[in-house]
Order: sequence, then structure tokens, then C-alpha cells
Amino acid sequence: MIETNVSRHHQTFLQVVQSYLELTKPRIIPLLLITTAGSMWIAAKGQVDPLLLLVTLTGGTLAAASAQTINCVYDRDIDYDMERTRHRPLPSGKVQSRDALIFAIVLAVLSFTLLSVFANVLAALLAMSGIVFYVLIYTHLLKRHSTQNIVIGGAAGAIPALVGWAAVTGTLSWAAWLIFTIVFVWTPPHFWALALMIRDDYAKVGIPMLPVVAGAKATVQQIWWYTIITIAASFMLIYPLHQTGIIYAVVAVWLGGIFVRKAWKLRQNPEDKSAAKGLFLYSISYMMLLCLGMVVDSLPITHHAIDFAVTRLHLLVG
Repeated sequence: MIETNVSRHHQTFLQVVQSYLELTKPRIIPLLLITTAGSMWIAAKGQVDPLLLLVTLTGGTLAAASAQTINCVYDRDIDYDMERTRHRPLPSGKVQSRDALIFAIVLAVLSFTLLSVFANVLAALLAMSGIVFYVLIYTHLLKRHSTQNIVIGGAAGAIPALVGWAAVTGTLSWAAWLIFTIVFVWTPPHFWALALMIRDDYAKVGIPMLPVVAGAKATVQQIWWYTIITIAASFMLIYPLHQTGIIYAVVAVWLGGIFVRKAWKLRQNPEDKSAAKGLFLYSISYMMLLCLGMVVDSLPITHHAIDFAVTRLHLLVG
């Protein structure tokens, strides 16, 4: 039993809502949704049904919220020991573990129901697999026992891309698995950059994050190689899969160049926490803008504009 001097009682209903919302770690969810959206737009060739989009993003939000809530229940002991997490609802005593677990189950049931009824069963099952993988594989088996926790656990954060594709097509293609792979290999540079910033917190509670076990130098080496792999994977949507065009290509090259520069800067200064913070923050922008590039590139109006520009250029040259 974790002792706390924080009041367990809320003064208003709004405070109750705020505490339960905080259990879902809402700042993480938009990044998962943008990968879902990017995948959906490519799968639908730029013409996504608005209702299907709303249903899929809502179902994905509920599934992610469920997984994060269960994670909070499981990690409440170490959250109490870490300065940045000890004021979360469970370690602070604002929400009881049983109530949080019931909340998570309700969210998961709502997600499965919504996706299976209004999208398809494959999308619903994939969303549930994301919860199971995040809770059992990452949180239970890996997080406290392996330096590869983030690498393997990254699959959970990549599953929303599969959910989006399945919601549109009812199947999973090579392109869907490639988008999954992009998110999967992007996760280590993203999370290890954060781990470099707060490795003392992880060391304090015995979480074997790579910077804690192997040190900063070895970690930034891994960050560098995973960054290169991420960028290479992003180009494969252009060739050989031919799923994206010139707009995405420009965006991918531009974003990838910045990513490489920041990873190289950190590689040259492994102990520089400001460089680690810069890479961490940029990695978020990278993924969001890359997926936005997928969306814009897939739109029919974009194709029409490019065709018009190419035709005009041919006329001018002729």
C-alpha cells in the first residue's frame, strides 16, 4: 500500500473527470492518431469516408486510453518514486486502482464495439491486440527486465497504423506493414532521447533503460542507426511500393535531413541533455509532419495540381 498525504477526495465533478482523463496520458494519444490517419488516407487514395475516419480515430483513442490506464495501474509503485510521475492520479491517491481498472475495461469494450460495428472486426481485433501487447509484452515482460523494452514494445505504438489501414480496406497490405515498420523503428530514437534526459529517474526505480545500463555513448550510437533505418524505411513508400508521390518525397527528404542532423549532433555529444531534448521534441514533429505529408500527397486535389503543373511545364518547354 502506497502511503500518501494527498487527499483522495475531489472537490468537484470536473476534478474527477480531470483525474480519469490524466490516467489516459492524453498528450501521447494524438501522435498515435496521426499515424492512423496517415495510413487511412493512403489506403483510401485520399478519399476517406468522414464517418469511418471519425469512428476509427474515436475507437483508436479509446483503445489507447485503455492501454495507458492499465499501464498506470501496473506502474503505480514506480510512479510514486519518480518525481515527474508521483502526482499522477494513482500514486497520489486521487483514483483507486480498482476504479481505474474498471475504467480501462469499459474503454476497451467501447473501442471494440465501435470499431467492429462501424468499421470491421479486423480493425477492432488489431486495436485490442495493441492493448494486450502494450500491457503484457511491454509493461509486464519487458519494461522492468530488458534494455530492449522500447525496441520490442514499440510494436504497440505502431499498431494504430495497421488499425487505420484495416478500417479502410478490411485487409493488411505490404504498405500497411511498411507504415507499421516506420513507426516501429522510429520509436527507439524517440524514447531513448527522452530516457537520456531522465535516466537518473529510471535508475532510481530500477528500470533498465538503455542509457541506465549501457550508458549515454552506446545509447546515442543506437539512436543514430535507428534514425538512419527510420528514414530509409520512410523512402520505401515512394520506391519500391509506389504508394506516395512527389509531395511526400519532398517532405520525407526534408524531415529526414533534419532528423539525421539532430541525431548526429547528439552522437557527437552523448552527454548533452539539451541535444537529447532537441532530438526528442523534433522526433514528435517528424512523425506528425511525415504523416501529414502522407495525407496531403494522397489527396485528389494534390494529384490534379501536380498534373496541371506538369502539363504547363511541358507546354512551356515545348
